[in-house]
Amino acid sequence: MFNKILIANRGEIAVRIIRACKELGERTVAVFSEEDRDALHTRLADGALCIGPANSADSYLNVSSIISAVEIADAGALHPGYGFLSENAAFAEVCENSGVKFIGPTSQIIRLMGNKVSAKKEAERAGVPVLPWSEKPIEDEKEALEVSKKIGFPLIIKASSGGGGRGMKLVHTQAALASSFHLARREALSIFGDAEVFLEKYCIKPRHIEIQILADEHGNVIHLGERECSIQRRHQKILEEAPSLFVDPKLREKMGDASVKLCKAIGYVGVGTIEYLVDEDKKFYFMEMNTRVQVEHPVTEEVTGIDILKEQIKLAAGHKVLMKQKEVRFKGHSIECRINAEDPNTYVPSPGKITELYVPGGPGVRVDTAIYCNYKVPPHYDPMIAKLIVYAETRRDAIKKMTSALEEFHIEGIKTNIPLHLKIMKDHDYIAGDVTIDFLSRWS
Repeated sequence: MFNKILIANRGEIAVRIIRACKELGERTVAVFSEEDRDALHTRLADGALCIGPANSADSYLNVSSIISAVEIADAGALHPGYGFLSENAAFAEVCENSGVKFIGPTSQIIRLMGNKVSAKKEAERAGVPVLPWSEKPIEDEKEALEVSKKIGFPLIIKASSGGGGRGMKLVHTQAALASSFHLARREALSIFGDAEVFLEKYCIKPRHIEIQILADEHGNVIHLGERECSIQRRHQKILEEAPSLFVDPKLREKMGDASVKLCKAIGYVGVGTIEYLVDEDKKFYFMEMNTRVQVEHPVTEEVTGIDILKEQIKLAAGHKVLMKQKEVRFKGHSIECRINAEDPNTYVPSPGKITELYVPGGPGVRVDTAIYCNYKVPPHYDPMIAKLIVYAETRRDAIKKMTSALEEFHIEGIKTNIPLHLKIMKDHDYIAGDVTIDFLSRWS
C-alpha cells in the first residue's frame, strides 16, 4: 500500500503500529529521541532515526526533524499514533504539502474537530445532542454572566483548544464566575497558546462513554460499539472496558447512529472516536471527537475481532470499510488497565530502571507494552508503560481474569499503579457497574 511507513511516536503505541505494519507487509521506520536510543520500538522497526534530545519539544514534537526523517527514510506515509502530533492540524498540513500520507483525517478535519466550539457546532448541525452552552466563545466576564443566567449553575468553563481534561474550570456560583473565567483564559493561553473559552452546563455525575468509528473515502461509515471510560483521575482515563454495562442495545444504536451521522456530515475518513457524557436517564450529549486511534482501542478489538490499527492503515491507503454495520458483532467482555510508572497513592511519577519483570499471560490476556527487564523508564514522557487487557465471555469473568493478571504482573525497580487497579477490581461499586466519573473521588 505504501512504500514505507514512518512512525512518529514512541512506547507501546509505536510497537503496536510496527506489529500491524508487519502483518500488512509494510516496512517501518522508527524515530527516537536520544533518551530512547535503546527503546523497543527502535529494535523492532526495519530502520530507526534519531530526531533530537530527550525533551519532547526537541524531538517528538519537532516537526522539521520528523519531516526530515521522512525524507531521509523515503517513507510514503506517516503514522502519528496518539498524543504528541497526532491531532496537530498544522503538522498534518505539512505532511500533505510534503507529499507524505498522514495516516489520519485531513488537516482541515483535524482543525475543525480539534476546536471544541466548531466541533459542537458541527454536532448540533448533524442533530447530535449537546448540553446547553454559550454557542460561541466568551469574550469577557460580563458576557459570561449573561450566559450563565441562561444555562444555570453548576457550569463548566472550557478551553476551545483544550483536551485531555485540561483547561477546564467548574463553577458552582455566580460569585465565583468572574475569577474562574479569567483563570481559565490564562491557563488556556499558557497550555494551548489560545485563550478562547466557552461555557457549558455541567452534567452531574455522568458516565463517559465513547463510540469507535471507521470511515472510508467512499462515504462508508460504521461504528464498533461503545467503550466505558468513566474511571478517571483529573479527567485522565485509568481503566476502560467494552461493552458498557450501562448501555443497552437501544442506547447503543442511538449513540452509534448519531456518531455515524456526524462523521458523514463532516466527510470524515479514517478511525476516530466520538466521546459523550451520558446522564442517569440515559440521555447522551456530545463532548468531543478524537481524530486518532485511542489508547483504549484494544477493548473494542477484543469484543469485535477487528484489528483497528490495520484497518486504519488500510483506510488511509484508500481501501473501503471492511464490512457493513449489520455485520458488526459484539461478543464477550474486555477490560483494559493502564499501567503507569507512578506511586499508586500519590500518583507521583516513578521513573527508573526495571530490575525484574514478569508479564502475565494465558488465554484472554494481552499486554501491549514496550518495557523489558533492565529498561530505564525515562522521566520525560507520559508515565504509562503498559496496557493490560483481558477478554472473557462475561464481565464477571473478565474482572476475575483481570484480578489474576494484575496479581501476576510483577515489576521491580519502580513503583506502579497496579495496587490501585487491584483495589478497583475488588470494589463493590465497580463490580456492580456503578462507575460514574466521580468513582475515584468517592474513596477520598
